[in-house]
Amino acid sequence: MAFKFTKNTDGTGKMTTDHGEVQTPVFMPVGTAATVKALDGQDIHGTKAEIVLANTYHLFLRPGEKTVSEMGGVQKFMNWNGPMLTDSGGFQVFSLGLGAKGESLSKIDDDGVTFKSHLDGQMHRFTPERSMDIQRDLGADIIMAFDECTPDKIERKYVREALNRTHRWAERCVRRWEENGRKSAQGADQALFGIIQGSTDREMREEAAKFISSMPFSGIALGGETIGYNMEATQEVVGWIKHLLPKGKPIYTMGLGRDPQNIVDIIKCGVDMFDCVAPTRLARNGALYYGELRGDNFESDFSNGRLNISNTQFINDKSVIMEGCDCFTCQSGYTRGYLNHLYKSKELTYYRLASIHNVRFMVRLVEEMRNKMSLINNE
Repeated sequence: MAFKFTKNTDGTGKMTTDHGEVQTPVFMPVGTAATVKALDGQDIHGTKAEIVLANTYHLFLRPGEKTVSEMGGVQKFMNWNGPMLTDSGGFQVFSLGLGAKGESLSKIDDDGVTFKSHLDGQMHRFTPERSMDIQRDLGADIIMAFDECTPDKIERKYVREALNRTHRWAERCVRRWEENGRKSAQGADQALFGIIQGSTDREMREEAAKFISSMPFSGIALGGETIGYNMEATQEVVGWIKHLLPKGKPIYTMGLGRDPQNIVDIIKCGVDMFDCVAPTRLARNGALYYGELRGDNFESDFSNGRLNISNTQFINDKSVIMEGCDCFTCQSGYTRGYLNHLYKSKELTYYRLASIHNVRFMVRLVEEMRNKMSLINNE
């Protein structure tokens, strides 16, 4: 079944893949190494997440894309039978390619990137074609073009060089995707998304939007340090280029979703997809999401959006994390006092219960946004 995307006039939509349907807007939990940290496949289903993101760089290094392919692809490998997306590995090549003194351990040229593994120091090389082939072996439903992730604070001359390189790489990714029949090594259809770069330069972001939109990508992503890291700047970038993006393709802001308010704000911008490691990372560090949408116009109350479960005020607290939350942790009656004890004792059970709550919180928030969008449109 070829990838298909439809978007309704109210801003909601649906993606269809060989591994199932995804309602949009959608928050994608991150399963970096083919695992959403602390959760198994049943836990992920319990959060009602519809699609999971896995990381090409990490799976390439360990256990290796050929191993994953021989195991039936990333879905079977991690016992998750829903849709999946893999990133290209580009962000990790650049962000993890630093030595102890901050020196770069990766070398970029027009053909690709040579980098040193953060695991064992071994040298490796990614090219656009190599990234496509690795993602083909991993077998996700949606794969990403190999790009150069540009930081915010960098000379305009280098932003131009990186943007030109990203565009040449995008063309090479499309060619290899076509050569691979747009299919995974397991025979499923794969959609390819292109990535708009350009740092914080409006002219180059607009140029990139036109270029990437002109190519036969299945979807369009926004990348770079700004996206998700600086929400005010992210919204500004979306505003610059929104009118240049194709109407019939999903729009994806990469790495966005640290705070619930970020989700509300980016959905208001018309974005369809977003992902972030924050829900599970914050859970592991004792921060549990709290708050809710109010009214019918996307008002929200996330001013006190996290509970620090390690605080002494929760030691004897018999209430659940959040009244009305339908996650397994809250519905099962696990109290703040108990979670406080588990966290301070560093018990493994805490990481699972806390991560379930945070992931479900984000997924439910997007569900509520979709419902409000539909209601407003039908009034």
